[in-house]
Amino acid sequence: MTALTTAGVRPALAPRPRSAARVRRRVGRGALAALALLVAALWVFPVYWMVLSALTPVARLRATTPSFLPTHATLTNFTAVVSGSGFPTALRMSLAVTGVTVVAVLVFAFLAALGISRYRFRGRRSFVLAVLFVQMLPAEGLFIAQYKMLSATGLLNSVIGVSVLYTAAIVPFTVWMLRGFVASVPADLEEAAMVDGLSRFQAFLRITLPLLAPGLVASGVYAFLQAWNEFTVALVALPAESAHTLPLWLRTFLQASANRGVNWAEVMAASSLLAVPVIVFFLFVQGRMTSGLVSGAVKG
Repeated sequence: MTALTTAGVRPALAPRPRSAARVRRRVGRGALAALALLVAALWVFPVYWMVLSALTPVARLRATTPSFLPTHATLTNFTAVVSGSGFPTALRMSLAVTGVTVVAVLVFAFLAALGISRYRFRGRRSFVLAVLFVQMLPAEGLFIAQYKMLSATGLLNSVIGVSVLYTAAIVPFTVWMLRGFVASVPADLEEAAMVDGLSRFQAFLRITLPLLAPGLVASGVYAFLQAWNEFTVALVALPAESAHTLPLWLRTFLQASANRGVNWAEVMAASSLLAVPVIVFFLFVQGRMTSGLVSGAVKG
């Protein structure tokens, strides 16, 4: 053995036992994974229970022993909600208001974000502070003024009237979102395109706008969710029952059912229908939305 060591040949080492630190890391990762699964289950369960209740017959839903599996699934509750209430009218109203609001928010917020990110002008800092201050105003403090404004202009119970209020409420935060996206795209790209012969407008359309598409999608998702789920402003701007959006329709649906006891199966069916357009919208924009949220967090 001494000769081998002297000649420079080392003896074979026995395999080392797994270190305690590696074991602790694996145990910690497993604990975090289990905790994540638990949190996900707690988050998903209310949604699962809503859909399960919507598919359960009323008699079965009122049983003293709850059932956590759809053993008696039926579409009767969905049929009753769609055919026996103002769901189609409320759906059309919500789609119209949300569509107008999303387009208006993206146009105004994008132009504002482009101006404060790319140009230096007098009052720029004051404008940014004003946007932040408007975002801090409580919506409840504006209800009386908003109602009087819409009543004086004849815009109560109209798509344009409530869309104006939604746009004014959503634009400030959307400006801050888009400002980070616009600032992350170097202006040198447009200047290089202009050197190659494009006008400023052409360089913006061909170079800058495609790079900002993820940010516009992410901002559009935010505007869509805010307009689709909004309740308090719609309660003020749409007092007529024929002009109700889906959140207001769901409230009146509960009130109409109160005389004979709340039919929770139909309420859950109505709530599930309220969530369907949001799910469909997310399926279309989820790829762009994810890349937009990541890229917007890089620079701002």
